Amino acid sequence: MDNRSDILRNIKLFVLDMDGTFYISNEIINGSLDFLKRVRDVGKEYLFFTNNSSKTSDDYIKKLAGMNCQITEKEIMTSGDVTIEYLRHNYRGKRVYLMGTRTLQKSFRDAGICLAEDEPDVVVAAFDTELTYEKLTKTCDFVRNGAVFLATHLDINCPVSGGFIPDCGSMCAAITLSTGVKPKYLGKPYRETLDMILARTGYKKEQVAFIGDRIYTDVATGVNNGAAGLLVLTGECQMKDVEKSDVKPTAIFESLGEMCEFL
Repeated sequence: MDNRSDILRNIKLFVLDMDGTFYISNEIINGSLDFLKRVRDVGKEYLFFTNNSSKTSDDYIKKLAGMNCQITEKEIMTSGDVTIEYLRHNYRGKRVYLMGTRTLQKSFRDAGICLAEDEPDVVVAAFDTELTYEKLTKTCDFVRNGAVFLATHLDINCPVSGGFIPDCGSMCAAITLSTGVKPKYLGKPYRETLDMILARTGYKKEQVAFIGDRIYTDVATGVNNGAAGLLVLTGECQMKDVEKSDVKPTAIFESLGEMCEFL
């Protein structure tokens, strides 16, 4: 029996992944805009959340606007935002070395994070699409010398037109192989992400569904933390991956467009 309509009926907030779920590179996936309209029409809400920390929320607002999708600052969060909040709460005033893009570095500084190029207390690895060997070496040296090792998110690959590129998790694997130290990951699928969303929106976890193309991040955020986890088959994961995974989606859809039929 197909109970997908019953599952969606109880959801008040849909937390949407972006890469591989809503768009791929600079093209919105067919049916995605229809999904947003349908959510609004039935009196529910959506929030974009991306683990992609190579850009900031403002960057994504502009990117979506360029694809004819208008959203506000209240409708988007990134793993970079979660990391900033985690640093503020747990390492206030500490020196932080950020292996990340210039855009992300600016957002950290604007948020009051003390970025440092030497003797950091904390190292943060992000999805650094401007990564150099010098930056990778410095990161390894700092971690090897005892700095706390954090990472914005776990994702191994980022879907792009024509395939995938190495994401933050792949970069952290190299750092771990060199240093023997594993990072504390933030972003999806970890509890800090759900807690920040609940604090911002006021919803209960049972009223929230995480939607995405990755079981181990998007779906797991919901399933492992008391919310729903909905898989779409427009990005990294396919049905063969569901069979192999310990995390089982609350429901599976071909795309956001198909999800409209059940709202």
